[in-house]
Amino acid sequence: MRKKIPAVLEVEEVKSLLGALDLRERTMVLLDVVTGLRASELFGLKWIDVNFNNNEISVTRSIVNQVIGSCKTEASQKPVPLDPLLAKTLRTLRANTRYKTATDWVFASPYSQGRKPYWCQSLMRNRISVVARHVGITKKIGWHTFRHTFATLLRASGADIKVVQELLRHASCRVTLDTSTQAVTEQKRAAQNKIASLVRGLKPQTQRMHPAHRHSRS
Repeated sequence: MRKKIPAVLEVEEVKSLLGALDLRERTMVLLDVVTGLRASELFGLKWIDVNFNNNEISVTRSIVNQVIGSCKTEASQKPVPLDPLLAKTLRTLRANTRYKTATDWVFASPYSQGRKPYWCQSLMRNRISVVARHVGITKKIGWHTFRHTFATLLRASGADIKVVQELLRHASCRVTLDTSTQAVTEQKRAAQNKIASLVRGLKPQTQRMHPAHRHSRS
């Protein structure tokens, strides 16, 4: 049982933090606050998991204390939408890292010659929290802050509770794990786009695009 409810950042606080972080940490935070990935899943990503053609992220592993394991639940392994803003940021990161092959970690650590990702808690403590305080964020933040912020912003944006549940990939005895619930739906993409647009200060996309058009722009 969680003893304390994680802090929730306001949209302006997220913007301030993103604007002050370097590319590496900015990508981590943006990806986390717009997808709601758990820290173990975020740092367990490899480039092969990022499908720029289908605009999806596959969550197939987790990493805790540098030990690779399976995801928390079956529901956790559902594909995650890749918003165009996220895709652009990830492409920029990939272009600026030495570790960019399909089997490399997205957040590969140069201290291990890319064999392992960064230690998430070390980055939070020594870099992200420091920058957060510098821009005036007094709340005690951790990686789960971004997931909790994502969930709160989703509900505030009016997203359907079913869509929220699937974007957060929460397991529930009331949910039937069939092919329709496994898919990345347009409703999920629209809900995620609202959050991405909020934290980047853009207007949400209102026009639905044909999948082929959407892929061509990724």
